[in-house]
Amino acid sequence: MPADRQLLRTKLLRWLLVPLALLLTADTFISYWISLRFAERAYDHALMEIAREVTLYVDTANGGLRFEMPEAARNVIFNDPRDTLFYEIGDASGALVAGRRIATSRAPESRQARLSDGEIEGRPVRIVELRVPGPAGARAGYVRVAETKVKRTELAREIVLSVVVPQVLLIVLAGVLVWVGVVRGLSPLVHLQEAVASRSYRDRSPVVVAEVPGEVRPLMDAINKLLEHLDNVLTMQNRFIADAAHQLKTPVAALQAQLEIALDDPDPARTRESLAKILAGLERLSRLVSQLLALARNEPEAARTMTVAPVDFAALAFEGAAAWVGEALRKGIDLGFEGAREGLVVHGDAVRLRELLDNLLDNAVRYTQPGGRVTVQVTTSPAPVVAVSDDGPTVPAHERARIFERFHRILGSSQLGSGLGLAIAQEIARLHGARITLSDDVDGVGNTFSVCFGASDPQ
Repeated sequence: MPADRQLLRTKLLRWLLVPLALLLTADTFISYWISLRFAERAYDHALMEIAREVTLYVDTANGGLRFEMPEAARNVIFNDPRDTLFYEIGDASGALVAGRRIATSRAPESRQARLSDGEIEGRPVRIVELRVPGPAGARAGYVRVAETKVKRTELAREIVLSVVVPQVLLIVLAGVLVWVGVVRGLSPLVHLQEAVASRSYRDRSPVVVAEVPGEVRPLMDAINKLLEHLDNVLTMQNRFIADAAHQLKTPVAALQAQLEIALDDPDPARTRESLAKILAGLERLSRLVSQLLALARNEPEAARTMTVAPVDFAALAFEGAAAWVGEALRKGIDLGFEGAREGLVVHGDAVRLRELLDNLLDNAVRYTQPGGRVTVQVTTSPAPVVAVSDDGPTVPAHERARIFERFHRILGSSQLGSGLGLAIAQEIARLHGARITLSDDVDGVGNTFSVCFGASDPQ
């Protein structure tokens, strides 16, 4: 059994059994005190009866004080198999008339019996004092009777045992039930530990344990949520690695071949030509790496921490279109902008939204032939939409469902590309609660990619 589970079980048992033990101890002391008080009252009453019986044999006639008790009466009154009885008879002046000295205090003034504790021959005793009245109610003397406390202590002990022993048995039984309950209560944790420990590191499916109590359910939900996030992150990572390996293998091999040709060719002109091809290949490779990183950066799991703020997408679209004017002019393409240049506010990440526009514009400029037209259009009603239209080859209807897939390129396309630009744009749109639709251009030539906001809530 793991030490941490033992510690939890020990803590639970300590918090449950220690209070029971303390309760039993306190109950024992209280029961003993109550039992002793009960025994005191019972035997005090009997002791006072003995003292009154003794006063019957005190004679106050003729102005004196005499104590005359027959031997038979003495044996009946003072014969006790467990306790020893002492008596003291004194006159009004405190002089001892009969018996032995029990206490050194003066004779009682009150007519009522007085009870007190004392000690005789090193043994604790209970003492009762009675006043003996003389003629006309005057005080003639006193009677003191003392009794050892053997019977009282034994009675108190018997009462305590009769009460405490069942309670001890009850506490022991309760302790056993508590221990069994704690063990059975912790068994779901044991099963959970075993279920987690027996899993393969490749298994990221939810952990399922039957009969889990409600207190443990949030823990299981948190573990399963963590596994879900871990599965998404590792899946994204594995997909990125697979995509990178697949896409980088061909250009790297081509660069290696060009380098080998350049190294083996003694003609400087052909070497320069090979170096130019290598440079172009490196540019394409650099763009591919940038796009792969952009795709990984815009995965739903990787973008959970993106900063969302109000962004004027119309102004962003105008700036993005202006940035592509140079490339469009170089290719002889008419790049235009229509609609509001500001006022289309959406909540999102400005950097990612600019990246979305750049990918749409790059796709439009790349596939539009010289002399063609690319238009960026902003509309705010009935919903915010930014559209990029081009005069490139119209995407066939059967290809439109796959145009946003990673590395998908239309067969017969003469343009070099990785097939990642539209996939990146789609991922960014999803992060912002938008969607990208593809339709024919209004003039029937080319395509229109529309970014429609308000399709869903941002992630």
